[in-house]
Amino acid sequence: MPPNLTGYYRFVSQDNMDNYLRALDINVALRKLVCLLKPEKEIIHNGNHMTIRTLTSLRNYIMDFDLGVEFEEDLGPVDGRKCQTTVFWDGDQLVCEQKGEKRNRGWRHWLEGDQLHLRLTAEDVVCVQVFQKVK
Repeated sequence: MPPNLTGYYRFVSQDNMDNYLRALDINVALRKLVCLLKPEKEIIHNGNHMTIRTLTSLRNYIMDFDLGVEFEEDLGPVDGRKCQTTVFWDGDQLVCEQKGEKRNRGWRHWLEGDQLHLRLTAEDVVCVQVFQKVK
């Protein structure tokens, strides 16, 4: 049975964010700004429905979805694109596949103790973020 990711998580670290944003064609000024942000995450996991809120001082991004059901995701706040997105469990990892202009785009969330790990991919670039559960 997959873990319940419900909780509030604070940013701990990230690796390779600038290259990930470059793969998404984000301009250099915005890349530099985003790399300075320390996002927080709030996840509400209720059966097959999830809401993931990524909260920053620049802007917030909210994903609200049913597991295993493809939907059109508006990534306007991120990079101006739309894609067909499906989120599902792969063992203990929550996987998001985003089909659109960018090849191999998506992410994976998983827990290691009280730390939430996020692996973001676009093209051949990988960025990893780590968050600490605070409640």
